[in-house]
Amino acid sequence: MTTTTEAAPETRSFEADVAKLLHLMVHSVYSDKDVFLRELISNAADACEKLRYEGLSDASLLGDDGQPRITVTLDPKSRRLTIEDNGIGMSEAELADALGTIARSGTKAFMDRIAGAKDAEGSQLIGQFGVGFYSAFMVADQVDVFSRRAGADSAATWTSDGLGTYTIRPVELAEAPARGTRVVLHLKEEAAGYTEDYTIERTIKTQSGHVPVPIFLKDAQGSEPKQIADGAALWTRAKSEITADEYKDFYRSAAGQFDEPALTLHYRAEGLHEYTVLAFIPETKPFDLFDPDRAGRMKLYVRRVFITDEAQILPRYLRFVRGLVDSNDLPLNVSREMIQESPVLAAIQRGVSNRVLSELEKLAANETAAYLKLWDEFGPVLKEGLYEDFSRRETLLGLARFKTTTSVGEWRSVKDYVADLKDNQTAIYYATGNDLDRLATSPQLEGFRARGIEVLLLADPVDSFWASSGIDFGGKPFKSVTQGISDLSLIPLADGAPPAAEAASPSVTGFIAFVKATLGDAVSDVRPSDRLTESAVCLVAPEQGMDRQLEKLLAGAGRLDAAVKPVLEINPRHALVEKLSALEESSDIRADAAHLLFDEARIADGELPLDPRAFSARLMRLLERGTA
Repeated sequence: MTTTTEAAPETRSFEADVAKLLHLMVHSVYSDKDVFLRELISNAADACEKLRYEGLSDASLLGDDGQPRITVTLDPKSRRLTIEDNGIGMSEAELADALGTIARSGTKAFMDRIAGAKDAEGSQLIGQFGVGFYSAFMVADQVDVFSRRAGADSAATWTSDGLGTYTIRPVELAEAPARGTRVVLHLKEEAAGYTEDYTIERTIKTQSGHVPVPIFLKDAQGSEPKQIADGAALWTRAKSEITADEYKDFYRSAAGQFDEPALTLHYRAEGLHEYTVLAFIPETKPFDLFDPDRAGRMKLYVRRVFITDEAQILPRYLRFVRGLVDSNDLPLNVSREMIQESPVLAAIQRGVSNRVLSELEKLAANETAAYLKLWDEFGPVLKEGLYEDFSRRETLLGLARFKTTTSVGEWRSVKDYVADLKDNQTAIYYATGNDLDRLATSPQLEGFRARGIEVLLLADPVDSFWASSGIDFGGKPFKSVTQGISDLSLIPLADGAPPAAEAASPSVTGFIAFVKATLGDAVSDVRPSDRLTESAVCLVAPEQGMDRQLEKLLAGAGRLDAAVKPVLEINPRHALVEKLSALEESSDIRADAAHLLFDEARIADGELPLDPRAFSARLMRLLERGTA
């Protein structure tokens, strides 16, 4: 029976906590205005969960409407947005108590009341501190709340503009839901977009698509409601119940991609901290893989409520992983915008990162072809961890795969490399650059090739950083073939290789000294080379200088004040060097030749001649002499 009341509306001031904090909370606590919808839907889901619990002991509270639901109604004409649930509802006193004081959460009181009750387990309640409701005032200049408690024969409304007072009064039952709560937002002009079907559906699916209550969307004209969330979170189901197609559809929705997941990781962690992980490694590179911010794309949920996608759950070198973590332990409260500072989240970060790397190790060991496809896509990003993540460096180095001078296009692991070390070889040699084909023909590799020594060919920009950071594998350090004096003399030549160079003749030694004097400050040294077997010259870095490619990268980025002058190495038994050495010291060809040899080495190293105009003039003079 419908009842009415003649009681006059009662206007009250917010208790001091709300009056002082509401403005600050609305304008400062939340960085994203969309959060208001998440908070209101979370409150509605809480109300449905409370009814479910109380209905266990009093089935009459459910009446003929036992299926929980949340309905969102759009009214663009009136600029109103309504969120309604058929949950437990609130009496007039409960409205004043719950909405009149910030941090006096009905949910918190409810959980305190049922603490220790056997049926409380898994109640999935949220909103521990009860401040989320007030985020509605970020988008609304008036909020009306109509509520009727389950089993009650009266209803009430709460109204406020969020500026310091609220009005509460009884209403006729016809004005309130049959059971539950209806929140009506009178939107500000700049928030009118929240009455658009697409905007609301997208926001709900992103932030609240997996709360444990179905969500429906309808318009104010009374059209048939459209279900936009089914109330079932995929990641809470057992893996055995989920099909590959369901995983694929969820991945595409969560990642915004159209390929299929190459690797799916779904597990529940239990123990000190409880959380569920559903993560995917894509088949192909996401478009934002090399975004300068290198931000991750793992979403954080707390008991199925979306919190943030900026929590940096995985280290940046795993940013290609897509998915979510749903925690049972993290607090869902006013500090959620700063939740990444939580020690609980830090433990989750460690656990999830280690698990992802462990799964990659298993894939590499058991499904080589599948792993190499992933490495083709994400290897350059994974290698960032070799430079950034010292604690996991050994694991990451074990996962790394490389092209080498002896692999004929195949990927090789460092373990494979070390297993094939030559007699007396004490280092893992590598060459860095920006082009794999040019690297493979680099003159600095000639002496290594003559001895059958395998050299890692590192063509990704990050390689110059991690390889020169003091890393080692099994006690074998990484050593650049373009840095310092080579230590090849103790390693025997391979069968069929040309014999090692004998000591330079006096004329060659004199020519090398002449080149050094002629080039002056352009180089730090000129010396005979034991790494060259075919080319006449090459450039290397001094013993204490940085790798040549790293120096170029830093100089190009403006992070190097002055580059270290390179060392010019000359092959003392090269035919051209021997002929130049035989020329009379007074010959003007020798000076031009000294500069041209240096420029040739620069060109072979991927650089321009030091002075292009002078290079052209010298080359022209030599051509004229040769054709005279």
